[in-house]
Amino acid sequence: MEYLSHSELETEAAGEALGRSLSPGAVLAYRGDLGMGKTAFTRGLARGLGYTGRVTSPTFTIVNEYEGGRLPLFHFDMYRLEDSDALFDIGWEDYLGRGGVCAVEWSERVDDALPEDTLFVTIARYPEHDGWRIITVEGGAHP
Repeated sequence: MEYLSHSELETEAAGEALGRSLSPGAVLAYRGDLGMGKTAFTRGLARGLGYTGRVTSPTFTIVNEYEGGRLPLFHFDMYRLEDSDALFDIGWEDYLGRGGVCAVEWSERVDDALPEDTLFVTIARYPEHDGWRIITVEGGAHP
């Protein structure tokens, strides 16, 4: 699936639509440069999962947990991790087994730790307009 987002609110709406369709155990691997809207997409994703609280980037905490919705959301930021060994050290397998949704920013750093049915969410700048984004969702068990 591909979305064209004209604003941060539309990026959140795309995340929300996806969040409504996800099942327990879903893993999303985000791809995209700094400032592309990965955290905005995750705010929408959390809303689509039924979470109503504040969603922030886990850059300094590595993982933020959001519970209270239809499914828990575990939002990872791999930017500061060396490799997938560091991900396993913080309990990656435990998170996968908790029946929630794992959303992983900078996922290319831990490609070898991602399950086969991972959904890849790529957010890129639209060539003709700097503020627009192309959001592509592919792979996994996406409905």
